[in-house]
This record gives sequence, structure tokens and C-alpha cells, in this order.
Amino acid sequence: MRWTVLFLLCLMYLITYLDRVSLANTAPLISQEFGFSRVTMGVIFSAFVWAYALFQVPGGWMGDRFGPRKVLTSIMTYRTVIAALTTIAAGVSSFWAVRFMLGVGEAGAFPTATRGMQLWFPREERGFVQGISHAASRFGAAIGPPLAVVIMIRYGWRTVFYVIGVISLVWSIVFALTYRNAPEEHGGVSRGELARIRGVDHNQEIRRATMRKRPQVPWRVLLSHPNMWALMCGYFTYLYCLWIFLSWLPSYLVSYRGFTLLKMGTYAALPLGAGVVGDAVGGWLTDFLLVKTGNVKFARRSVAIMGMLGCGSCILPAALTASPRMAVYCLTGAMFFLETIIGPSWAVPMDIGGEYSGTVSGMMNMGGQIGGALSPTVFGILVARGSWVAPFVVAACLLFIGAGIWAFWIDPEVSVIDKGRVIIGKEAIATAHN
Repeated sequence: MRWTVLFLLCLMYLITYLDRVSLANTAPLISQEFGFSRVTMGVIFSAFVWAYALFQVPGGWMGDRFGPRKVLTSIMTYRTVIAALTTIAAGVSSFWAVRFMLGVGEAGAFPTATRGMQLWFPREERGFVQGISHAASRFGAAIGPPLAVVIMIRYGWRTVFYVIGVISLVWSIVFALTYRNAPEEHGGVSRGELARIRGVDHNQEIRRATMRKRPQVPWRVLLSHPNMWALMCGYFTYLYCLWIFLSWLPSYLVSYRGFTLLKMGTYAALPLGAGVVGDAVGGWLTDFLLVKTGNVKFARRSVAIMGMLGCGSCILPAALTASPRMAVYCLTGAMFFLETIIGPSWAVPMDIGGEYSGTVSGMMNMGGQIGGALSPTVFGILVARGSWVAPFVVAACLLFIGAGIWAFWIDPEVSVIDKGRVIIGKEAIATAHN
């Protein structure tokens, strides 16, 4: 049953990113219709991310308090309403407001899903389920450009949002009927599967969390813990770079690299498709290393550092090459490495957050989304000043800093809800797999 749960969550992640990149994919036609400049589009892109960042912690807290079933069903139903409102936006203010409202409603999606994964999956499967679910999200982003082009050419850009709204509503109905907040509450979970889920859990607080519906978050400890701030800063560097792909890639290919709208739909899908593979590889690899070495610090850190350095090393030649196709190929490599970071990044909040993993992952994502909010605006300002290269150089520098944060600051073995407490060690992992 836990794999059915994962399938439903993967569909949600896919729809979420199909929605997030919808504005980027329709931006060329929206800019033409309303006369928006690049700086204006950058500000509109950022509206979603600012709201998304500000409401991450409340969203994660709601997932911990009220359970994934209610929260995720509400989020996806809300998205249907926002999709419809997008089609009647008529200027800068209305587009900005609608995107901000989308960010408010969607902020709790991933932190709440992380809480659900923690309750439904044992530790050694968490990197994989985070990797595969985020792979689904990037698959949504990858198929977004060609689908949007086909729909826009035939029916116009507004139909893209109608389609997303209907899909979101159908998912919310199916999820509400199928999902339960914990495997103990689901009639389809066998005793053997329940033993598999709970039997290798070394944090007894997680087990107790299945029965406790409304945990009181230790805010003072979380907000003062250096490991929490390290996780937020590391994710800041990741999401700053990611939002270049999610917001400006279609416009970059059309306006700077000279691709037609049809070719943009094809070439924009390549980096995002590579991200799908990167998510799955990173999630699988971090769990593989955890099982083989029994060292959670090495398993999480090594994959994240490889991803940061690999992306930074690919994104620089992408910006500097004179060949449009070579730029796309380098960006494809950059996106692959960037997405390998996802598995360890989202597994760590489950490792160190205990029963507050929804809140911890929300705080991590909040720090990251601040970078995501700054990214489209900074990109637009630098382009308006005459440089399409500078935004990629800035991103590469941040990625190299991020690698250092993972190497020397983030500690996946130390709880952020109890200062100094070690969550897991080599001996515990070895015992679990013997």
C-alpha cells in the first residue's frame, strides 16, 4: 500500500510543477498580449516564490498538526480555483496577485508530503521516495513546454490553466478517498508491511507521532539550532539555480539563443527531462550509500556535494558557449547534477526532524524559496542591463558556496529538535540490515 501512496504523491508533485512552469511556458504570449517587459515578467515570476517562501513554515506546521490527508486535499482543490483566476488576469497587478495567491496555497504541499512519507516509509527508503517524487515533479516541468506549445497554438494560453485546474480537482478527490494519515489507519496495509515500515525505525518519537495528532513544535530550539540554519542556507543555493530553469529558460532560448516557439518546446524539455533522471539517481544513490556504509553523514553529504559541484561546472560553459545547441546540452548536464541534490536534501529533514519533519522541511524550503524568489528578479535585472551571461555566473558561484555548506556545516546525524542529540549512527544502521 505504501507504493500506492507514493504513486499518488508522485502525481501530486507532477501536477504541482506542471502548474509552476505554466506561466514560464506561456510567458512569450502573455508578454506579447499585455506588453510586459523582461523586468516586469521577472517580478511576476517572483510573486509565487515570495509567497511560497513566506508560507512554508505555516504550511509544514499545518501538515504536522492536521495531517497530510486534509491539508493536501485542500491545497489541490485551492489550486483549481487559482488556475481559473489566472485566465482572467488583465495586467501586472492581477497577474502578480494571482501568482502570489498560488504560492500561499501551495506552500504546504511538499513539507506536508514529506510528513506523509516519513510516516509511510522506513528510513532506508526515504531518499529514494524523495528522489522519485521530485523526479515526477521535474517530469511535469519537462512535459510542460511541449504540452503548453501544442495547447497554445490550437486553443490559446488560457486553456493551459484550465487543463491544470481540472487535473488538480480530480487528484484531490482520488486522494481524499484513498489516503490515510498513517498506515495503522489504512485497511489495505498488511501486518508484514506495517512491520516493514515501523520495524527499522530507530526514532521512537516517530512511532509515537502516528498516534499524536497535534504535536507542539519546539520553535525556540528549531530557530536557534545551527543545523537548521545550515540546511536552509544550503537549500537557498539550490533553489536559486533551479528557478532559473523554471522561470527564464523558455524566454532565454527564444530571446537570446534564437529558437522558434516550436523548437523552444523541444529544447526546453531536455534540461528538465535530465532533472527527472537526476532526481531518481540522487535519491537512489543516497540510500544505496546509507545501506552500504551505515554512515548517514557520508550518504547524504557526498551526493549533495557532487550535485552542487557538477551543476556549477556545467552551467558556466552553458553561459559562455556561442553555440545555442551546445548551451542546451550543457544546461541539460547542469540540471541533471542539480537535481541529484533533491534526494539527500529532503531526506535530511526526515532524519533530523522526528515528528516535526513537516515543520523542519518547511523551514528548509522557506530558506530555499527566498533564493528562488530572488532568482527570477535578479535574472531579469541583469538581462535588462544587457547580459544574459551574468545570471548564470552568479548561480554557479552560489552552487560552489552550497557545496561548502554541505561539506562543513550540514550534519545529517544531529537532531534539530534536541540540541546535540545524535539521530542515527553506523551501528544502528548495521543492526537494521542484519
